Amino acid sequence: MLHLRLITPADATDDVVRLIEKTVGTTHLAVLPGAARDPAGDVVMCDVAREAGDELLARLRELGIAESGAITVENIDLSLSLRADKAERDAPGEGADAVLWDQLTEATHEESTLSFTYVAFMLIATMIAACGVVLDNAILIVGAMAVGPDFGPVAGLCTALVRRAPRLALRALIALLVGFAVSMVVAVGFSYFMDAVGLFSRAQLEADRPNTSFIFNPDWFSFVVAVLAGAAGTLSLTSAKSGALVGVAISVTTVPAAANAAVAFSYSEYKQAWGSTEQLLLNLLGIVLAGTLTLVIQKILWRRARRSAP
Repeated sequence: MLHLRLITPADATDDVVRLIEKTVGTTHLAVLPGAARDPAGDVVMCDVAREAGDELLARLRELGIAESGAITVENIDLSLSLRADKAERDAPGEGADAVLWDQLTEATHEESTLSFTYVAFMLIATMIAACGVVLDNAILIVGAMAVGPDFGPVAGLCTALVRRAPRLALRALIALLVGFAVSMVVAVGFSYFMDAVGLFSRAQLEADRPNTSFIFNPDWFSFVVAVLAGAAGTLSLTSAKSGALVGVAISVTTVPAAANAAVAFSYSEYKQAWGSTEQLLLNLLGIVLAGTLTLVIQKILWRRARRSAP
């Protein structure tokens, strides 16, 4: 269930209340006339089944509530109410399959913002991965994958493509490109420093590395895994099952590939650097294709489910 808290202009409250009352899957409607001060207006609250939430939000937008008032949505972790149970039964479809497009756009918009925190995580993840590739340490590689925040902008790009939102697409691309560019440049400097203090060496990079050699030797399995991870990550975002994102993060080789390319470049090992770059691009392509296709399929299936509902 979702909890909606609305601030509505007084002359629009009746229309909002009628809309909520006729929307299947809503309950616990409450109206507080004149309770809002900034912006001035009435406060309207209700609970709605997740599967009915996207349609209700779209209708509220059509009424102009987002511009003239406010729309706030919260997830309800526990609701002990027979009316809530009935609302979920009456709403067509399954809550786990429902996509709240406004919520998804807002979440990916925030994750796609080029901020100090985002760049800092990218730098830290890339330097951890640099240590992992030189030491041929799989644990460090997995740790770098988990720390890297690059799935956020990728998800933002997928969402932007499906929703035809050029501003979100541009924001995601900037975050993605700048994040990887800055982290790779810093990783080159980090590699020089580690070599100067005797912790990195060309011999380590050129030695057999059975645990990490896949990073600079991309193949079809790299693309297949990226596609599967992209689909799983997108599903975890749209169904609010964020726990799956950890598994997605440690399934793709974006950050380790960027780190290996930077370290190899610092030692003029251009073959390794190019192989790692191919791995990076292959993973990004697979995730974007799978994520976009997953959202398109979800959109089509949900529309059909709504139309076939009694």
